[in-house]
Amino acid sequence: MKLHLLDRSSLSNDSLLIGEKSYPYFLKVWHYHPELELVVILESNGTRFIGDNIEQFSKGDIILIGKNLPHMWLNDKEYFEKDSKLKAKAISIHFKEHFAGEAFLNMPEMKSIKELIDRAKHGIKFSGDLKLVTKWIKGINKLDSFGKTIRFFKILHHLSQHKDYRLLSSSGFINSFEITGKKNLEKVYEYIIKNFKEDITLNDVAGVACMNPSAFSRFFKRVNRKTFSEYLNEVRIGYSCKLLIENKSNVSEICFESGFNNISNFNRQFKKTMKYSPTEYVKLHVKNSI
Repeated sequence: MKLHLLDRSSLSNDSLLIGEKSYPYFLKVWHYHPELELVVILESNGTRFIGDNIEQFSKGDIILIGKNLPHMWLNDKEYFEKDSKLKAKAISIHFKEHFAGEAFLNMPEMKSIKELIDRAKHGIKFSGDLKLVTKWIKGINKLDSFGKTIRFFKILHHLSQHKDYRLLSSSGFINSFEITGKKNLEKVYEYIIKNFKEDITLNDVAGVACMNPSAFSRFFKRVNRKTFSEYLNEVRIGYSCKLLIENKSNVSEICFESGFNNISNFNRQFKKTMKYSPTEYVKLHVKNSI
C-alpha cells in the first residue's frame, strides 16, 4: 500500500478548502498532505488509520489531523458489496497551519488555537457534547468567504477549549516519521499496515528498509522506543479493539483475524497493551456506551 501525497490546495485560491462528500465508500488511499484536516463523519462506519493508530469510526466522529500525518478511512466490507446502498458522507476542512499568517498564531489571543494545532500532529479525536461545533461545521458552506473564515476561527477556538479529547498516533510514530524524512521507515509503516494480519517477521521488514535485521532492530527501537515486535503487536491489538467493539465475531475469531497465531498470546498481549482482557474491554465499552 503506497503512501500518496495528495494535493488539497484550493482551486479558487481560498484559505480554506471545504468539501461535503457523499460516496458509496471513502477513497481507500493511505495518504498525507501539508494541510491540516478537520473531519466530521455524517454517515458511515469502518476502520480509521491515523499514523500508527487503528480504531473504529462512525457517524458523529470529529477528528483533527495534523499536517503530513498519514491517514486513511476504510469502510466496512458491506460498503463494497455490489448491491450496497450504503453511503459514506463527511464534511472536511483542509487548511494550512499559517493560513492567516505566521504572526497571527503568535498573538496572545491565539495561544489555545496554536496549542490545538500543535497537538494535531498526533491526530485528535474529540468526544462529549459536540452539537454546537457540529452545527457550525455543517453550516459553514452557506457563508461567504469572509464569513467562513470568521466561523472557522470560532470552530478552532471552541475545539481548543474542549477538554474531552484523545490523541491518536503515538509520539514514537510521529518522531520517527519526521526523523527519517519519510524514507526507510515510511516504507516500513506502509508494509506493516498492509500486512499486519499476516505472519510478518523482523527479516521481512528489515528487507523493506534495506537494512540487515540486527541493525534495523536497533534503529527501530531507538526511534520508536519499542521493539518491532512490540510495535506490531500494538497495531494488531488496535485492530482487534475495533473488531471487539463491532461485536460481529467471537474472541477466538478476532484473535486470528488480527494476526495472532494463538489465543493465549492474544489474551496476554491484549491485557499488556489495554490493561484489560478482551472480555473485560467489551464489557467496559458496553457500559460506557449506555
